[in-house]
Amino acid sequence: MSKLELRGISQSFPVKKQNVTILSDISLYVNDGEFVSIIGPSGSGKSTLFHIIGGLITPSAGEVWLDGANVTGKKGLISYMPQQPALFPWRSIESNVTIAQEVAGESRSKALEKAREWLPIVGLGGYENELPHVLSGGMQQRVSFLRALLSPQELMCLDEPFGALDALTRQDMQAWLLNIWERNKRSILFVTHSIEEAVYLSDRIYVLSNKPSTVLEELVIPFARPRQEAVMQDPVFQELRLYIQALLRKEISYDKRH
Repeated sequence: MSKLELRGISQSFPVKKQNVTILSDISLYVNDGEFVSIIGPSGSGKSTLFHIIGGLITPSAGEVWLDGANVTGKKGLISYMPQQPALFPWRSIESNVTIAQEVAGESRSKALEKAREWLPIVGLGGYENELPHVLSGGMQQRVSFLRALLSPQELMCLDEPFGALDALTRQDMQAWLLNIWERNKRSILFVTHSIEEAVYLSDRIYVLSNKPSTVLEELVIPFARPRQEAVMQDPVFQELRLYIQALLRKEISYDKRH
């Protein structure tokens, strides 16, 4: 079970002898087994929000709650997948997958058993003993995702995991992620710049404003699961995409004037 709640999160940083506010009174939640996305303009503090959730930064104001407990400033309670795969180049694929489990105190033999069970499921069977450099960018991201998936923490925070991939690989990875997630149903908070990606993957979307970022709108995505790529052709999908685009364009044009 994993329910995340952010209650009135604000964050300021000192810049040239004055405080600059990045986040302002952000409140959101992720229910057990829910896929929630955050989308906003560049520089709106989305990654900072993840650092606060992960306990790397203590917010200037507000609280982080997980499973009914105040965990503000506490580390080691979430599973995190960064924008880049961040694999150890000297460790084999299966050894990279097991790192999070080993850090959490699981025995190496048990961690390896899980890794070897899952690697074929995510399309990496036969690569167990290879080094990361032999894999494509998309395959490296699968390793990174599997490492996050097998960590003991229920809440997964994915920070633009497909942003560096080419368009076709990105589309393949989106479909792959949905397929794996729908079998597992971990709670996911997903940051992306792509409106299509957010609408395709999510149960709900939070749209953030420019900094100081606030929640402009919370949108419930109406499409059933399991979800197929064909949903992108649905007129409602296109309406949602255009609506979010209009929200963000208004924010971007406002920012350019100030």
